[in-house]
Amino acid sequence: MEITASMVKTLRAETGAGMMDCKKALTEADGDIEKAVDILRTKGLADLAKKAGRATFEGIIGSYVADDGRSGVLVEVNCETDFVALNDDFKTFVASIAKHIAASAPEDVPALMAQPFVERPELTVEKYLGEYVAKLGENMVISRFTRYEVSDNGVIGAYVHGVGNIGVLVQLATDSAASQAPELATLLKDLAMQVAASAPIAVSEEQVSAEVIEHEKSIYMAQAAETGKPEQIQLKIAEGRLQKFFKEVCLLEQLFVKDPDITVGKLVTSVGRELGIDIKVVRFTRFLLGETNPEAKPQTAC
Repeated sequence: MEITASMVKTLRAETGAGMMDCKKALTEADGDIEKAVDILRTKGLADLAKKAGRATFEGIIGSYVADDGRSGVLVEVNCETDFVALNDDFKTFVASIAKHIAASAPEDVPALMAQPFVERPELTVEKYLGEYVAKLGENMVISRFTRYEVSDNGVIGAYVHGVGNIGVLVQLATDSAASQAPELATLLKDLAMQVAASAPIAVSEEQVSAEVIEHEKSIYMAQAAETGKPEQIQLKIAEGRLQKFFKEVCLLEQLFVKDPDITVGKLVTSVGRELGIDIKVVRFTRFLLGETNPEAKPQTAC
């Protein structure tokens, strides 16, 4: 298979490896990008334990958390230019959509588009979107959203980084109704900022899928085999690298970005002890602007 300059450029953008290394890996993988990534990782030429992504599709990520902290939303809305993405009217639209989702709990984007908009029930969300498309002069897409709701004791927090290129939603569970404690609000913000900065893939090792673990093991075993050491030593090398992987991608095992002397898990335990409650990180969602396929065509209004 012919390895094109475009394929090399794509692999280099994803891995940061050199051009010649990328070309060799693509040749070995017969043009398969994913296989080429694994080849580069095996040779130690790419660090992709966490796929934070480098997508750049215009728009912003918005958030909404109810005053009582018991429901929260992240939503990504895309547009054609950064000029519109930075427009106050566009930001107002995104905020209103997030608030609507929190109140109306649509199942998915198509269901959302068909709902009467809560603030103007004479319009569907699709027609409300259409008004802003006409007003701002660009096509706009509600690409995706996630909605959390607390059923028992617990609280939800959100954080949007910068101008809206990264958004995070975090849910905590507690053994008592302490959602209004300022220490809990601070913890939520710290956790959300941690997720934004460090891009974990799971709360803890138990939440990492078996498929991901097996894939990582295969990479580390291949790396260890290249050392030429005895099989038992290779197994120990691979296991050590797997444990390092967990520390990098599991939120509770990561070093806390604001105080690298402690892990995030120890931070959570410390705040719980201070408040006299048990705190559990239930889940989180991290949106990176444009990381979903921009060629897909979600619900739009033109």
